[in-house]
Amino acid sequence: MTGPMALGIVAIQAFNLVDTFFIGLLGTAPLAAVTFTFPVTFVVLSLAMGLSAGLSACLGQALGAGHRDQAARFTSNSLLLSLVLVLMLVALGLASLDPLFTLLGAETELMPLIHDYMVIWYAASPMLVLPMVCNAAIRATGDTRTPGLVMVVAGLVNGVLDPLLIFGLGPFPELGIRGAAIATACSWLMAMMVALYLLQHRERLLCWQWPHPGRLLVHWYQLLQVAIPASFTSVLYPVATALLMLLLADFGTETVAAFGAASRIEAVVLIVMMALSSALAPFVSQNTGAGLHQRSRHGLLLAMRFALIFQLGVFTLLWWLAPWLARQFTDNAEVAALLQQYLRLVPIGYGLQGCFMLLSAALNGLRVSVISLLLNGARLFGLLLPLAWLGAGLAGAEGIFAGILLANLLTGLIACLFAWRRFPWRIRHPLS
Repeated sequence: MTGPMALGIVAIQAFNLVDTFFIGLLGTAPLAAVTFTFPVTFVVLSLAMGLSAGLSACLGQALGAGHRDQAARFTSNSLLLSLVLVLMLVALGLASLDPLFTLLGAETELMPLIHDYMVIWYAASPMLVLPMVCNAAIRATGDTRTPGLVMVVAGLVNGVLDPLLIFGLGPFPELGIRGAAIATACSWLMAMMVALYLLQHRERLLCWQWPHPGRLLVHWYQLLQVAIPASFTSVLYPVATALLMLLLADFGTETVAAFGAASRIEAVVLIVMMALSSALAPFVSQNTGAGLHQRSRHGLLLAMRFALIFQLGVFTLLWWLAPWLARQFTDNAEVAALLQQYLRLVPIGYGLQGCFMLLSAALNGLRVSVISLLLNGARLFGLLLPLAWLGAGLAGAEGIFAGILLANLLTGLIACLFAWRRFPWRIRHPLS
């Protein structure tokens, strides 16, 4: 289950890199304009990720309990709620476009470019949210291969259309930054059509009957019980990263640059853990729905053992490659030295960090994502940021890196202890 998810995550990262690369060829202003859109687009993505987590957990339990008709109704009601919420966000976003981006610090000369990109992006955002939620439903059946392939194909469509529509190659018009948004919209449309087709014709998880109002509200409540905390959890990380960047900025541009390069490397080396977490949540939800609670626990503990062994190999590789990687990312000797320090220190805790990620996903699978939210909040704001601040005062930039490592070690050990002694915890019954 993990391999296809890893491939899908790689496709999503490549999707963003391709967009950034081609828009960057247009010049500094278009690239800056799109950069200003990231916080706004992340809100929509957080909504989609939360709804996906909620549907995957609830649907997995229903399927595990053998309630397939109920699962189909729940999937349909979840897609309806997803559409309603994203349309509300679109209306709010379009109405507040100018004041919002002015508040974010966008200069006046960038506003036409932001308009060109965001109007199309907002209009197409339902085609982003719906396939993400549909893919979560497919993953809840135990099939992670198909959603991964859908993401890969969507990334390929975007990669092909980007240069054609941005630069007007061949018979295509030269649309500049609008072309990037249209290419993205086309890839999302393709993904949405494929995902809906699979849900209807292969999985039989769509119900086209008019929903009963009472049952509709119950299903929406059950979905949001997981979706709201999961959405907030996804928002915590960029907020904590922004605060960490403020701390790093006190030690100069070189430190910020080194951390930025390290973050990009981390995004790659943690792909397997992210994929394993995505596969673990539906595994836990299906097994708890079927009453196989010890199988859920065994799956989590087995995944944690794998994380510790695999990430030990990652740490060893990064320790060995750190000087070479530093040279690839920068010619600045100070940045390279800081990056090398990071890559030989922080990855010591990647195994236990992976264990924490797995516990968080498993709690979502149990439909107790509010506990996952509290644990993530405690990790970031109760340990990581205070320890980084303390490390900064004691040892500068290297002290910050040590603080990050210590936070990962402590929270990972807590996650392992929780999984061993308390998991599964507060099991919710399958859908009403």
